[in-house]
Amino acid sequence: MTEPATRHGRRAPLLVVTCAFATMLCAANLATPLYAGYRQRFGFDPAVLSLVFAVYALVLIPALLMFGQLSDRFGRRRVIVAGLGTATGGLGLFAAAHGVAWLFAARSVQGLGQGMMSGAATAALVELTPGGHSRAAAIRASLAQAGGAAFGVLLAGVLARWTSAPYVTPFAAGAALLLAAAVGMRLVPETASPGRGPLRPQRPGVPREIRAPFARVAITAAATWAVAASLFLSVMPAYASPVLHTGDVAWLGAVSALMLACSCLGQLAVRRGTPPAATQAGGLALLACGLLALVLAQPLHQGGLLIAGAALAGVGHGVAFLAAQDDLTHLAPDERRAEVSAAFYVCIYLGVAVPVIGVGVVATVAGLFTAVATFAAVTGTAALAVAAWHLRHRENRGPAAPARHAAEAARPPGRPR
Repeated sequence: MTEPATRHGRRAPLLVVTCAFATMLCAANLATPLYAGYRQRFGFDPAVLSLVFAVYALVLIPALLMFGQLSDRFGRRRVIVAGLGTATGGLGLFAAAHGVAWLFAARSVQGLGQGMMSGAATAALVELTPGGHSRAAAIRASLAQAGGAAFGVLLAGVLARWTSAPYVTPFAAGAALLLAAAVGMRLVPETASPGRGPLRPQRPGVPREIRAPFARVAITAAATWAVAASLFLSVMPAYASPVLHTGDVAWLGAVSALMLACSCLGQLAVRRGTPPAATQAGGLALLACGLLALVLAQPLHQGGLLIAGAALAGVGHGVAFLAAQDDLTHLAPDERRAEVSAAFYVCIYLGVAVPVIGVGVVATVAGLFTAVATFAAVTGTAALAVAAWHLRHRENRGPAAPARHAAEAARPPGRPR
């Protein structure tokens, strides 16, 4: 392994990797404000749009499981750069799109790029973080994802509104950011030792003794990202348009960006040592309140209620997801941490793919409002049920968790387990 840099010498590489992660999520969400326009241009219904969106997660899952192993073999930096390059190709497909098949191809390539990069970037953040503290790395990764997605939606909306090529300029700008991030990776030292042996996808797995608490944590994370991705990053601009009485893609994109920006604020507000069960319960309750406000906003024609719902859902998303990551760190045995983490992220991306397909089908049959209301009712009820589950079991974490957390905090820099 490359010798670790000094504390000050690691700051620039940490910033570069964090920005590269954020840039990837920015690129992956540039199309969000444009989907309504694509529907008009190419003439497809909401069910097809939901499949276009879901294919991203369905490609990402196997890519994530495979490319984590590749970064162990060939190094974090190479795999991160390869992921950035792949995502650039996806933006090129969006810019050249002249039919729905191009959108499927673009989203598939983006999912592949994200899957290539995510595991390598997360590992690099742990290895570059002073002391190898996984919580600090998790916060950086989570903020990069939420903040990058928020910036991408906002950037695309502004560029689509104020430029003469709304279906090309946002993707050209995103490609430039990805290429800049790839060049910046030259400043990042390699943190993984080249390996040998057969390449096998990381198999998800959860030890029997932690399956119940793992289920609570995984459902929490899946619910939060289902709201963010299946609702705010897919159909929210179309849903918000009649409530806000505007078709301006910049303003509509800003609603989705607001939710993710509030997620970042929520994550920054969660302090170390906050009880993860109670914090997850509080975040899920805020998420449910936000969903209720979103549903009420349309029949009441209250734009302020929609904005409040987005903000509440965003704070709930950030608080609950970060606490879920903390709880996972306590739960997972060191010798099976990779398996448990793989299972965790598979749950998250399935929690994105399945609901967004359901939203599209219901929207095609019964209309967008009914689809959003149904999604909010199912997800909000599940969130409140899991919140109650967290509170009932908050005292039953077991005596090994604090010791495992202390050992994790004291672990020296190096390859994450």
